[in-house]
Amino acid sequence: MASLGLVNVGALASGVLAAPRLAAETILIEHGRIAALGAGAATGAAAADVVVDCRGTTVIPGLIDSHCHVVLGDYTPRQKTVDFLDSYVHGGITSVVSAGEGVHAPGRPHDAVASKALAIAAAKCFEHFHPNGMKVHAGSVVLEPGLGDADFAEMARHGVRHAKYGFGGYAHPKDGEPEVRRAQKHGLCVMSHSGGNSIPGSSPISHEVLLHLRPDVCGHVNGGTTSLDEAGLDVLIRQTDMTLQIVQAGNLRSALYILKRARDEGALGRVCVGSDTPTGTGVMPMGVLKSVCELASLGDLPPAEAIARRATTRAPSASPPRRARSPSARPPTSSSATRRRPPWRRTPSARSPAATSPGSRAW
Repeated sequence: MASLGLVNVGALASGVLAAPRLAAETILIEHGRIAALGAGAATGAAAADVVVDCRGTTVIPGLIDSHCHVVLGDYTPRQKTVDFLDSYVHGGITSVVSAGEGVHAPGRPHDAVASKALAIAAAKCFEHFHPNGMKVHAGSVVLEPGLGDADFAEMARHGVRHAKYGFGGYAHPKDGEPEVRRAQKHGLCVMSHSGGNSIPGSSPISHEVLLHLRPDVCGHVNGGTTSLDEAGLDVLIRQTDMTLQIVQAGNLRSALYILKRARDEGALGRVCVGSDTPTGTGVMPMGVLKSVCELASLGDLPPAEAIARRATTRAPSASPPRRARSPSARPPTSSSATRRRPPWRRTPSARSPAATSPGSRAW
């Protein structure tokens, strides 16, 4: 593989919250990994096989869309569009996390067998399918009544790492708590729908329901597209440790409110960014980048920090199920040792396109 040198870098965003900007004028990439970054001739970037003159522009890591509605292949039934993932790479997105293949699968039956089968099939298909080089973290089971420990154990063995709640055949949104607990028990990161109805057959999920369910990620907390009210948002920020996922397909006013309140409560480390597309909102190749720009320009968030939040989703905890905190309690900060990375970000030196240290994979 040819070496690649980036020279005349104007600014470098690391993608890491602890140090969102790095001082580097050049970057050397060898065998697909970052070999060196630093000042001038120190890296040898100018002598690489291929040299790109950045002319003072900013270099950022590949963006990770933490809420993407993939089904199977590079096709979205919701918008009847082919090659949408390929186009998302042109919008700077090099990885996406599935928000549940069954959500938009045409004719999806509401039974445990079909839900499990679809998640396993998606995980195995996308393991070897990389549209335009993209990494698709697929295999996100839509939780349905009747999924037992044996089902989750089987899914985990076959590469299913995520679960989505909010679209199963439950009589009441609170009824899915046993399946949420089982998914977490077997190492799956559970994201729940939040806010108003989404697609036909779905139910509103209020902050009271979320306190009962205790998922790992509060999906599209700013609306998908109808947001929770501000009182409910305050409760989630103050009394839980859920990841707060802000999406482009949600409500911008609510997103800015969440950002402000999370900053006030010392909970900015729990905020991440996704697109929640393709949906009725459309196909948005630059959806994540647009949210980064909005949070930076309207939310008083430094641009490098906004970039670092483009997919900092949390992993399921190995500890017993969490309980809601008392109103006086404060959520952990981003440096808390209890917040583990999800499986696809545990070793940034080998897996994450956000890592910008020598030895990291090139973007």
